[in-house]
Amino acid sequence: MGLIFHDDGWRLHDALWGIIKSSLPEPKKHPLGCHNPRVSDRSAMNAILFVLRTGCQWNALNMTGICSCSSAYRRFREWTKAGVFSALWVQQLVEYDKSQGIDWAWTSMDGALTKAPLAGQQTTGANPTDRGKQGVKRSVLTDGAGIPLSVAIDGANRHDMKLVRSTLEDIKAKRPDPTDTKPQGICLDKGYDYDEVREIVKEFGFTAHIRSRGEEAKSIKQEAGFKARRWVVERTHSWMNRFRRILVRWEKLPETYIAMLHLTCAIITLRAYCLLK
Repeated sequence: MGLIFHDDGWRLHDALWGIIKSSLPEPKKHPLGCHNPRVSDRSAMNAILFVLRTGCQWNALNMTGICSCSSAYRRFREWTKAGVFSALWVQQLVEYDKSQGIDWAWTSMDGALTKAPLAGQQTTGANPTDRGKQGVKRSVLTDGAGIPLSVAIDGANRHDMKLVRSTLEDIKAKRPDPTDTKPQGICLDKGYDYDEVREIVKEFGFTAHIRSRGEEAKSIKQEAGFKARRWVVERTHSWMNRFRRILVRWEKLPETYIAMLHLTCAIITLRAYCLLK
């Protein structure tokens, strides 16, 4: 973490700020020129990262001295509308592909359930694992090393298989065409064991590898040199849950929650190729 954040885990290092700064739009100027001085973009981004890492309320920023909650949230909404966080994730995937190379041979997809107590009725539903309380499901596709390539959300009561198409449509990285000698597999658990899923996966040019957990554990013991591949997406979900704003969805609007997910995926990707250099 020290390569991209200061020791406290949320303040930007100069190198990371240089990367993010290049993705930001030009600041808007007040038409009368009499507005209060604009909070610096770096302070606003530090405040956004503080909320993302700690999961605190936006109003709690007033007690930190980083940036006022109104300025931070206004800048967050401004950058969300401009697509800054999505563009940052795309940029980091490009850099990771240059540095390490995205492993398209063995991608993995899985969903994770998250509480959403304040999110209203948009992209939420009754969580079957939380006594029917309101929740959200996020579906993530990763490469063979666990780097997030796409993310989609829906209600917690939505079946994993129903998010396959939207997840594959959201792939942010430039993908090479699969060939007979270089097929692109996608590893899925038993929750995706449906003909509809296989047809969608085939439509997108992937080769489906669907096994139940019991089958996979048995095959590892029986097949010498067999490598388990689906676990990387579960690890990525764990990485995402380290960001407390992702562990519980407090964002009321789907677009602001997705923006937080995009920023999280960008940081995970950046951290991966920085630490591997």
